[in-house]
Amino acid sequence: MGRGKFKGKPTGQRHFSTPEEMLAGTSSRPRTFKKQEAEYEDEQPEEVSGEESEEESDDEPDQKRKGTQGIIQIENPNLAKPKNVKARDIDIGKTTELSRREREELEKQRAHERYMRLQEQGKTEQARKDLERLSLIRQQRAEAARKREEEKAAKEQKKAEARK
Repeated sequence: MGRGKFKGKPTGQRHFSTPEEMLAGTSSRPRTFKKQEAEYEDEQPEEVSGEESEEESDDEPDQKRKGTQGIIQIENPNLAKPKNVKARDIDIGKTTELSRREREELEKQRAHERYMRLQEQGKTEQARKDLERLSLIRQQRAEAARKREEEKAAKEQKKAEARK
């Protein structure tokens, strides 16, 4: 009989506690998380004043370092350090040069804007073709509307003649 999506392992099968076992406390799984949480709460003493918290914050740099960090002082050349530049130190007159990709992107945007302006004015070939197509469609629609009106008038005349 299958036990869900987990396959059996050669080391043994998975054991799930039933709700009855959990309530009775006979579950084979140890409940260590609650114990650790209780120990963590017991370790934190209540702070009486803000002065104690200031003293504790001074002790933080003396904390134990993991691994070899405390033994060996190494400057990692591959570690990129963030360059913090203050606003008062910035040279306003200095202009930064753009990279090639940034320059090409700006040129591309400007060319597109220029093309769109010419397109709006109707000076590009594509705009001319669009305007020609638009005028042709308008003519066709006007002719079709005129034809419908004529047919409608003809039907009304036939109805009027049929009544007489």
